[in-house]
Amino acid sequence: METIIKGLKTNRAFALFSGLVALLLLIAIMAPVISPYDPLEAIMKNAYLPPSAEHLFGTDKLGRDNFSRILYGARYSISSVLMLVAIIFVVGTTLGILAGYFGGKVDIVIMRFSDMMISFPGMILAIAVAGVLGGSLFNAIIALTIVSWTKYARLARSMVLKIKKRDFVEAAVVNGGKAVHILWTHIVPNILPLMVITAASDIGAMMMEMAGLSFLGFGSQPPAPEWGLMLNEGRQQMQTAPWLMIFPGIAIFITVVIFNLWGDALRDVLDPRQEN
Repeated sequence: METIIKGLKTNRAFALFSGLVALLLLIAIMAPVISPYDPLEAIMKNAYLPPSAEHLFGTDKLGRDNFSRILYGARYSISSVLMLVAIIFVVGTTLGILAGYFGGKVDIVIMRFSDMMISFPGMILAIAVAGVLGGSLFNAIIALTIVSWTKYARLARSMVLKIKKRDFVEAAVVNGGKAVHILWTHIVPNILPLMVITAASDIGAMMMEMAGLSFLGFGSQPPAPEWGLMLNEGRQQMQTAPWLMIFPGIAIFITVVIFNLWGDALRDVLDPRQEN
């Protein structure tokens, strides 16, 4: 935490993008307050209204205000992707630590299962899993977790294999330290910064994949105002009502760029040796 606070004071890029991330989160939290209309209220006589002073981003086929739906969409899209990255981080890192530290059969089972998952194209496997489970935001998170945890497991395992050979870890083993104590005191603190950097850098990519599943009908379902789903709903009116795809697309683009740049800045703060 001290490193983060120091980074906010000394690294301008990190401070700037942290502020933008905080702004995105604030928009998501305050959506019910700042939205001018109910995102689910259908007024058919207002269908396909172009952007105007009354409806900044126009309306959709049911007359729902597009601006309000995008604001509420921040709640769905950002909260779901943060939950997804957190789950992948915990599952992948935990399995990687166990495989790297205990080795033997534990390592073989976890890594062979990881190899099996990697052998399938990630997005295709996610679509297959989501298709079997059924289209919903929760099932999309499960599907992407299943195909994405291997990256974290392999990275954590490789780092643990290096760290457990260091003198301070071997000294702890010789002194009778228990596995749980050694992992929590010596292993986890040394791998955590790089794992956090990896997770932060993956937020943008995971948001694209979540939006992709929703666009294909395997994520959020109507009438949820989720950005990927909004793109799917607006694609048939691309020529007659382009604002239905343009504004959700811009929202995804801006959010992904901000999180990607924030992840790069966080890397420079937590691991200055990688600074370009």
